[in-house]
Amino acid sequence: MNQDWEDRVAAAWARFDDFSEDEAPAFRAGVDALVAELPDGSPLGPFEQACAWDSTGRSDRAVPLYQEALERGLSGYRGRRARIQLASSLRNLGRPEEGVKLLTPELDRPSDELDDAVRACLALCLSGLGRDREGLSLVLGALAPHLPRYQRSMANYARLLVEPED
Repeated sequence: MNQDWEDRVAAAWARFDDFSEDEAPAFRAGVDALVAELPDGSPLGPFEQACAWDSTGRSDRAVPLYQEALERGLSGYRGRRARIQLASSLRNLGRPEEGVKLLTPELDRPSDELDDAVRACLALCLSGLGRDREGLSLVLGALAPHLPRYQRSMANYARLLVEPED
């Protein structure tokens, strides 16, 4: 889509926190109006609608829209966001194993600013499956580089949670 459309979508999301719970339908209607401007078959439409449903507490309505966006070929940064958010929504709906399957391959993708979000969401999905040590390992591994000290120790502790010491 063009930059004007992108700017209006960004502006709608910038105002999101100004909406009360009672105004969720109005927020979603605003997103729907923007989506109506997209060409048929665009993966951006179901992605933006999924985000709107998800952000207003309706993971159940978001999941099929995220799936549709990905099936339509949503890729790149938004594709990665869709996989993170879909995994989170699946976990919220009691389907964490699907979230693990969705996010595990993301660990091997080229690094970007969403790496820590992938690990955090994957950790929650793992915890939902009773795999807390693996989840904690991911979270500590993601946290370690951001610490002012103890980075090496925390990275080692994270590794040792899932790999036995020799």
